[in-house]
Amino acid sequence: MRSRIEKTFKKLIKQGKKAFIPYIMAGDPSLDATKEIVLLFEECGADIVELGVPFSDPLADGPTIQRAAERALENGVTLRKVIALAEDLRQVTQIPLILMTYFNPVMKYGVENFVRDAAHAEVDGVIIPDLPPDEAGDLLSHANPASLNVIFLLAPTSTDERIKKVARASRGFIYYVSITGITGGALLIDNSLYASISKIKHFTKKPVAVGFGVSTPGEAAEVARLADGVIVGSAIIKKYRESPDTVKHYLASLRQAIQ
Repeated sequence: MRSRIEKTFKKLIKQGKKAFIPYIMAGDPSLDATKEIVLLFEECGADIVELGVPFSDPLADGPTIQRAAERALENGVTLRKVIALAEDLRQVTQIPLILMTYFNPVMKYGVENFVRDAAHAEVDGVIIPDLPPDEAGDLLSHANPASLNVIFLLAPTSTDERIKKVARASRGFIYYVSITGITGGALLIDNSLYASISKIKHFTKKPVAVGFGVSTPGEAAEVARLADGVIVGSAIIKKYRESPDTVKHYLASLRQAIQ
């Protein structure tokens, strides 16, 4: 059975369109506010939404998302509460929802319990940056039968062997980290970016979405020329904190750029 994520990409590819995938940290500034932001994302044309799960020791997140996680943790937000938020969202939207977390909260929750509760809440996918496919056998053994897409990451430094491994294991899409660094860094759009995405597509027909560093409509448009989806996170959080009145216009401009 296809997940919402797979159905969304299939529909977009058939239409010749690319996926707009915004990210927000769940619980920043509150879980109620996060719910409203997700609905705003959908109103502005988002195809899939990433919900960040706050964690005290992130390895891939830049300062903007780290601070958002700290604020959410201060609000008492946990993985269990984010799953409950997803279940609540399912009463008002069918947009695909992906949790972006680290393995420590999943391990403490219990892998089997996590998959069971996430699937029950109709979460569609999970991204765990510190869990490579080599070490994800237990998670995959529970997640794949539950149609919970486990999405793995590739980077500019990934070898052909790593690309093949991730392409085999990843469900829903492949997350390509466009820069060697942390979220919110400067994006360099050059021939190497296009070459990397082309190489991934040589090994798999699964959709490839690009994240880390995309912040302007111009960058989003350039990335969308070759990728199947564009992920924007830190820039949205900054905009929401610094200029909340302009968020809707900013999201609409990203959606318009990602064709």
